[in-house]
Amino acid sequence: MDLLQQLFFYLVALVTLVSGFLVIRCKNPINSAISLVMTFFCLAVFYVMLHAPFMAAVQIMVYAGAIMVLIMFVIMLLNLGSEVVGRYRHAVTGALVAGGLLLLQLLILVKQGGVSPTGGTINAQTVEAVGHTELIGFAMFTDFLLPFEIASILLLVAIVGAVVLAKREV
Repeated sequence: MDLLQQLFFYLVALVTLVSGFLVIRCKNPINSAISLVMTFFCLAVFYVMLHAPFMAAVQIMVYAGAIMVLIMFVIMLLNLGSEVVGRYRHAVTGALVAGGLLLLQLLILVKQGGVSPTGGTINAQTVEAVGHTELIGFAMFTDFLLPFEIASILLLVAIVGAVVLAKREV
């Protein structure tokens, strides 16, 4: 990795950390959601740097697109602006303590851990011959079809729940 790539990585990492911090720091839920979108875009840049363009596209389309539209819809539907400000201080303090403890645990695990060996039948030649997207699609719709469908049902239940909660107040 040359110097320019390292500088770019550290710049994107800094933007990711700042936007991630703003997610929990912003008082307005809309500003927090916009900061989360920026965090998702930075994660997509990391995927591109790891030579995983399909994952970067999925990150942008699914998370920065569809999931964030759902989150913004729920925030606006429930009108969370006034209720969140009252509980703001305790949530940030708790999040900072939990984040610090998780960071400490992560540092300990990284120091004590080792690299696990890779396994499986898919290697670089298979990926070059078949392609990333086809391999991911085949695995998703054969081996992981049930979790994929459960996730879609959970998203549907979340949307219906948000509409029911908002309907009570109207």
